[in-house]
Order: sequence, then C-alpha cells, then structure tokens
Amino acid sequence: MAAQATEKLARPTARLVREALYRRLFKGGTSERSVGGEINKWLKDSRRFKKWDVGKSVKDLRKRKLFNPALKLLETATRRGMNLTVSDQAIHLDLISKTKGIVAAEKYFMDLPEPSKNHLSYGALLNCYCKEKMTENAEALLEKMKELNFASSPMEYNSLMTLYSETGKPEKIPAVIQDMKANEVMPDVFSYNVWMRSLAAVGDIPGVERVLDEMKRDGRVGADWTTYSNLASIYVDAGMNDKAEKALKELENRMDLHCLPAFQYLITLYGRTGNLVEVYRVWRSLKLAFPKTVNLSYLNMIQVLVKLGDISGAENCFKEWEAGCSTYDIRLPNVLIGAYAKANRLRKAEAMRERARKRGAAPNTKTWEIFADYYLRTKQIDEVVKCIENAISASRKSVKVKWLPTKETVEAVMTYFEEQKDVDGAENFFEILKKVECVDSAVYESLIRTYFVAGKNSPAMRRRLKMENIEVAPEAEKLLDTVCSQ
Repeated sequence: MAAQATEKLARPTARLVREALYRRLFKGGTSERSVGGEINKWLKDSRRFKKWDVGKSVKDLRKRKLFNPALKLLETATRRGMNLTVSDQAIHLDLISKTKGIVAAEKYFMDLPEPSKNHLSYGALLNCYCKEKMTENAEALLEKMKELNFASSPMEYNSLMTLYSETGKPEKIPAVIQDMKANEVMPDVFSYNVWMRSLAAVGDIPGVERVLDEMKRDGRVGADWTTYSNLASIYVDAGMNDKAEKALKELENRMDLHCLPAFQYLITLYGRTGNLVEVYRVWRSLKLAFPKTVNLSYLNMIQVLVKLGDISGAENCFKEWEAGCSTYDIRLPNVLIGAYAKANRLRKAEAMRERARKRGAAPNTKTWEIFADYYLRTKQIDEVVKCIENAISASRKSVKVKWLPTKETVEAVMTYFEEQKDVDGAENFFEILKKVECVDSAVYESLIRTYFVAGKNSPAMRRRLKMENIEVAPEAEKLLDTVCSQ
C-alpha cells in the first residue's frame, strides 16, 4: 500500500500536465525562435524544475529537430540542480554534437565521471561519429566498446553498417554481420534489412534472398512489413517487377492497417513498378483507414501520379486535397508546377503559383528552382537570375538550411553573360551570388573572361581577388594584365 501511495504521489496531477512545459512549447508555432521564446519565459517564471516535465520537453524538441532549445533547457535544468541520469548524459552528448560540433561532444565525453562512461555514453559518441561520417573514429570506438563489453546489442553494429552504407562501402557490411555473430550479438530486423541492401548494392540478388531465408529461420526475429518494403525496393531497382509485386503483397499481409508509413511505401513502390491500378487501390484503402488524410499522404500520391504521367489524376487529387486542407502546404502545388514546367506549360505553372500565393502559401526555394530550371532550358537567362534572387530571399525567411544555386546553374548563367559580352549582367549576378557566399574561383575566372571578351577594364580586379583570397587558373591570370590595365 505504501508503495502504491508513493507511486501515486510521484505522478503529475491533471493540472500539472495541463500546465506542463511541453504543452506550452508549441502554442506559438514550431519555429526555433517561437519555441526558444517560450522556454525563456518559462525559465524566468519557474522556480522549480520537474524532471518528468524537462525530460518530456527535451524529447519533443529533439523529435522536431529543435536541438538548440533542447540543449538550452537541459543545461539550464542541470545548473539549477536537476540530476542527470546516465541516459540524460547520453542525450546531452548527442545534443552538444548537433549544436556545437563533434569536438565539443568529445570533450563532454572525456569530462564525464568514469561511472558515467558506460554503454549509453559510448553508444551516443559512436552514433555521433557515424552521423559525421568519421569512419576511422567510429571503427576504433566500436573496437574499444567490444573490449569493455559495451557492444552487446545490435544497435552499435547497426550504426557502423549504416555509416558504410551511406559512404558507399556496402561491401564491408557482411563482415560486420559476421563479427556480430562471432561476438554472440544476433542481428535484429534492421541488421537484416541493411545486410540485404548491401548485397543488392553489389548486384547479389541471390544473396539477398539467402539473407531473407536466414531471417525466416531465425526464431527470434520476424520479417515485418519493413523487410518486404526493403525487398520490393531491391527488386524494383533490379528491374524484377514481378518479384517486387509479390513482395508488396506480402507487405500488405504483414502491415498494421493503421500504419500510415506502410500505406505510403505501398503507393510509392507500386508507382515504381508502373502499376497505376494498384496505386489507386491502395490510395482508396489509405483514405478508408485515415479519413482525415494528412498533407504528406496527398503529397506522396500526387508525386507518384505525376511520375506515372497521370497528370489529370494528379490534378483531381490536388483539388480534393485543396478543398479540405487545414494548412496550405506549398510542397503540393510545387509538384504540379514542376509537371507543368517540364511540359512547357508555363502559364499553368504560373497560375498554380499564384493560386497558392492567394491561399497564403508563398513560393519557397523549390518553387523558384523549378521556374529557374524552366527558364534555363528555354535560354531566358534574365528570368533565371530573377528566380535565383527570389529563391535566396525565400531561403532567408526559412529556419532551414541556407539555399544555394547549383554549380551547374551558376556556370550556365556566367557562360551566357560571357558569350553575350555582358559585363553588367555578369556583375549583377556576381553580386547576387556574393550575398550567399557562393563566389569561387570559377565564378571569378568567368567574370575575368567576360571583361576580356567585352574589351572592358576593371583596374580593381586584382584587389578583389586578394580581398576574397581567391587564386585563379594560369589562363585567367594571363588575361588579368589586360583586364586590369587603365
């Protein structure tokens, strides 16, 4: 009875749950600025920290990739006396790596007291190395973990295998599997799936099927829907559509009817086999299972229909989404804008852009990229430059990664101005690129050539190169004497 009473007291009351930080964090939006402001307000108002509240909030922030606010909350709570468990310390290490870099994460790990250097903190550091593609560090750390008997689960080996997969070294993955087995660590579903993909990457489809057979024989691990999604994707890549569709039928047999990702994988993979009938069948099933169909599902369906060339079907699906959507997601109009632009239907693409704008969805970097590609293909370079400028402006309003034009696009635009002997156009474009630090030696060399072919001078060109610490190729260096002459 006493234990039950203590447990009851430890639980948060209904009022506390309603007022909890994690309930307040996202009421003003999900941007890092709004969440950070809510945390600052809460820190100022709150005298005491409730560990369950901080833990839940940090978890939610990490899920939404709001790593800076998560780190601030955790570190402030620690300074105010909240004791970190070894699990909290592993999370702390991961957040430091994501916000301050791997060197800071390594220092945090080294400064941990020895009792805290356990399988969790070692595993967190290993995961950081794998995320940063630091192969040698990851390999060395895993060996150390083996010596300390800290590599006792598939998780550590899975991290290394994922690293090999992402760095183009699939041939190294079977050896990791054998190493796992030698150390009496048995593969889990993820291990089998990444093993299958590694064999597919080197063209060993029979090997993939042998791994599947081994998985079926393994009494501990059951092949779930993700296994058959993985298998179907492998068969599609190998051009074996009949086998892919059999795998997809098996996927349907094993999936939970309330698992949205499974439905979306089915639609995508049936689309990749070119089976439009099955795409529509699964789409109808998805909508029955999820009457409030989310934007992401409509986005996936419209993308698949466009890839299959069913533009009218994509338009109907878009209208259905538009009629019932609560948030007007620019990604959906972008799919149709891209389809129209590819088909040289510029007016329809522009009309769709304006339609989205009127519904409150401003064009984003992808929107302007699509139009830039169209104008580049149709040799309307002045319009390309405007689109790039608009994309840069849209990028600045986003909290995501800064947008930059591709090197191929920059080269094509600079080459055009060079061919047209258009110094003013080249300089204008140069200034746009400079705003996003997208100026390198290739851009300068093209600018120098433009001045040269136009017969114009720029006495300050050498100074500009020096200020930017840019070295140009010998051919461009030879032209500088003429370009820089008074």
